[in-house]
Amino acid sequence: MAVKQESLNVSYEWISASTASVSPNLIAESLAYQISLAGVLSVITLATTLSNAFVIATISQSKKLQTPANFLIASLAITDLLVSILVMPICVLYTVIHTWTLGQVVCDIWLSSDITCCTASILHLCVIALDRYWAITDAVEYSKKRTPGRAAGMVATAWVIAISISLPPLFWRQVKAEELTSCSVNTDHIFYTIYSTFGAFYIPTLLLIVLYGRIYVEARKRILKQSPRKVGKRLTSAHLVTNSPGSVTSTTSLQCGRHDTPSSDTGSSTSENQVKVTVSDALLEKKRISAARERKATKTLGIILGAYIVCWLPFFIYTLVVATCDTCLNPELFDFFTWLGYLNSLINPIIYTMSNEDFKKAFHKLMRFRCCRP
Repeated sequence: MAVKQESLNVSYEWISASTASVSPNLIAESLAYQISLAGVLSVITLATTLSNAFVIATISQSKKLQTPANFLIASLAITDLLVSILVMPICVLYTVIHTWTLGQVVCDIWLSSDITCCTASILHLCVIALDRYWAITDAVEYSKKRTPGRAAGMVATAWVIAISISLPPLFWRQVKAEELTSCSVNTDHIFYTIYSTFGAFYIPTLLLIVLYGRIYVEARKRILKQSPRKVGKRLTSAHLVTNSPGSVTSTTSLQCGRHDTPSSDTGSSTSENQVKVTVSDALLEKKRISAARERKATKTLGIILGAYIVCWLPFFIYTLVVATCDTCLNPELFDFFTWLGYLNSLINPIIYTMSNEDFKKAFHKLMRFRCCRP
């Protein structure tokens, strides 16, 4: 007993000496880092909340935007809004202090919300891609089937799949009597890790690549079909230019002379009316418009796929690596990949609305209404 007490005293002295050896500057730097990290993550969380809330408000206020296709975008915004409200604020606290202080029940709810909402957000991207694919490959028939009820069914399917991925951990997770210091999904079940990562990311990603590839090919075919095949059609425009000495540009000019007689006092003064006729080739103009549409479609698809893959691919690769290699876990790297995935919920409303002119106009109208309202 005396030996045990002596060893405890030695331990206390060692802890006290270790604590005393910590430099105050090091503590101040660590505190400043935690405050700055909390500030950055809080700004990302707030921006995600506001951007998705504005998308929902824009669609609800504009009747022109209340279409089945935009209902899917609104549902995606609601899902990303849930991520910013239910998941990200708690993750800010957990990322900064690296210790779980909210208990087992909150841990279970938070993990389930995290898996469900993030998976639903990813599956919404697949639903939107599938809707666009049907709309462009079978425009006539699908326009009859493209109803709010069908959109609701697609959204419900996405949520059912997301819930089925988040439920299994609840069955083997046990409530611990001792104080909980960490909150994470148990990676010991390798089969669940494979099931969840493939169901939430790898299979949807493969589906997205296939769908958007087909969408691009079909859109390109339609654009090329709309291009005129006959050469020779020309567009002609003309306008009257007054008091012009004549132009030597590459356009064709027709001059109508109206010459005033010279004045006896001031000499001669000449006034010309010139009709300027501009000739352009209809074929070149339509090809230019088609090329612009093709570039815009390619750019939009590239941004959608690129942002999604950049945000989520590192997290899901790392999740598989950690499940097979216990010593590979790096908490800071895992936190970075987690927040990179959350960032997709901020990028989604920007991509899907800024690429749509109707959304831009409705959004600006809503902003003017909010700002000008007394």
